[in-house]
Amino acid sequence: MNAFKWTLAATAMASLMALGTPALAQKAAHDHGSAPQELTLNQGQKWGTDAPLRKGMDGIRALVAPKLDAAHAGKLSADQYRQLAGQIELQVADIVKNCKLEPAADEQLHGLIAEIGAGVDAMNGKTAGTQPVDGLLKVTHAVNQYPVYFDHPGFRAILIAH
Repeated sequence: MNAFKWTLAATAMASLMALGTPALAQKAAHDHGSAPQELTLNQGQKWGTDAPLRKGMDGIRALVAPKLDAAHAGKLSADQYRQLAGQIELQVADIVKNCKLEPAADEQLHGLIAEIGAGVDAMNGKTAGTQPVDGLLKVTHAVNQYPVYFDHPGFRAILIAH
């Protein structure tokens, strides 16, 4: 998925989930080259989740975790990174289509989706000066931020061994 499609998907997600809140939809449209959104808690508590979000994030974690050792060892080909990126995109698309969070939680989720999108772009070789492994690590970082800010019982961060 190219940067335009990521921006379009993120904008669509924000628009649908904001239930017509124009300010949130406008804030959602951005360039992946911009600084990542700073995530915050909901007055000291984790943001609520729904079944589609939990399913999608479990799916992304299941795709990423087993690939990290091979990535660190330099054993993933460009085609393998592109295939993995495509699988992650499918999970994100399902989240975008089916997740229904309250607008403030959605705004936080948008930051994670944007980071995943930027990682996928790098995995696809679309980010100058960035290697596919850097994209995989960006996706991993987003996955690891998710349980810090979102209530998903049993979700574990991915151990990154070097």
